[in-house]
Amino acid sequence: MIENKTVTAIILVAGNSTRFGQNRNKNFELVNGKSILSYSINAFNKNNYVDNIIVVIKQDDKETVEQIIDKENITKKINIVLGGNSRQESVYNAIKNTISDIVIIHDGARPAIKQEYINNAIEEMSNFKGVTIGVKSKDTIKITDDNGIVINTTKRSNTWVIQTPQCFNREILLNLHEKYKDTEVTDDCMLLEKDDYKIKIIEGDYTNIKVTTYEDINIIREFLA
Repeated sequence: MIENKTVTAIILVAGNSTRFGQNRNKNFELVNGKSILSYSINAFNKNNYVDNIIVVIKQDDKETVEQIIDKENITKKINIVLGGNSRQESVYNAIKNTISDIVIIHDGARPAIKQEYINNAIEEMSNFKGVTIGVKSKDTIKITDDNGIVINTTKRSNTWVIQTPQCFNREILLNLHEKYKDTEVTDDCMLLEKDDYKIKIIEGDYTNIKVTTYEDINIIREFLA
């Protein structure tokens, strides 16, 4: 039963925000009077399945993150963990700092995440070792070689744009991070795929965008309003 499993939410804010273009961490940008990170923390703080929260940060951002947390009425235990030089290292640092049965990993810069998707992802852990939220691609996706020559075209109905949160059996994910520590991956599902675990995709929606460029602020402001 999933109710008997302990769950740690891991919120990633240790990226460089290079494409944001404002020489600051996008997670601290104010939207409708609150930081982007605040929305993400609060989403997991009020979730009934989540037992505790880890926020993964850069050393230089520690004071700012502590100030953001202090301003919120956080009822769950929340810890700060230093990230690494990549998303992969940051996740690994976090999962080493919890003993929960399940970890649910989320990009801090996706502040519009809905409770139903958090719940659905955790509940599907009764059936799978890895679960992710995603949306069907609206566009035709073509696969090319390194020279930009088309090799194949995906079937649009089976092509997904992957979002977060992503949910995993913590012990399996930890072991796979150590097994493939020299292999670059862009999300944690890829680690499970390498060992032939089945990953369940839950269909989310297009409001769960990741703030990447400064122009995204206007979009997310409408969603959060």
